[in-house]
Amino acid sequence: MARILVLNGPNLGRLGSREPDVYGNQDLAALKVLLEADAPSHQIDLRQTDSEPELMSWLFEAVDSKTPVILNPAAFTHYSYALRDAAAMVTKAGVPLIEVHISNPHSREEFRHNSVISAVATGVIAGFGFDSYRLALSQLIR
Repeated sequence: MARILVLNGPNLGRLGSREPDVYGNQDLAALKVLLEADAPSHQIDLRQTDSEPELMSWLFEAVDSKTPVILNPAAFTHYSYALRDAAAMVTKAGVPLIEVHISNPHSREEFRHNSVISAVATGVIAGFGFDSYRLALSQLIR
C-alpha cells in the first residue's frame, strides 16, 4: 500500500474550534476520514505539529523514503526559510510536495500573501477548505 504524508503545521491541531469562520468546523480526524475514503488503496499518514524542527524532520523522512507529501505549513508558510529548505530537499529528490491551505491566504491579511514554500513546491492549492487537501491527494494518486 502506497503511503502519502499529510503534514500540518502550527495551530492546525485546533481545527474545529479555531476561527471556524475561516477554517470550518471539522478537525484533523475528520480530514483523515475524508482522505482515506478518497484513496482507499493508499495509507494516509496524517500528522500535525507546532514544532518547526519536527515538521522538518518529517520532510527529511519523506526524502529518505521517497514518500509524496501534502504540506500545510500554516504560519511557517510566511517566514520559515529552514522549512523552505527542507521542502526543497523533497522536490529536488524527485518526490512530489503539494502545498495546501484551507483558506485563501491572498484574501486575508497582507502578511499572509507571501509564501516562502511555494517556489519549491510541486504545486499549490488554496482556498477550498478541506477540499484543498482532497484536490492535492487526487493529483498525487493519478
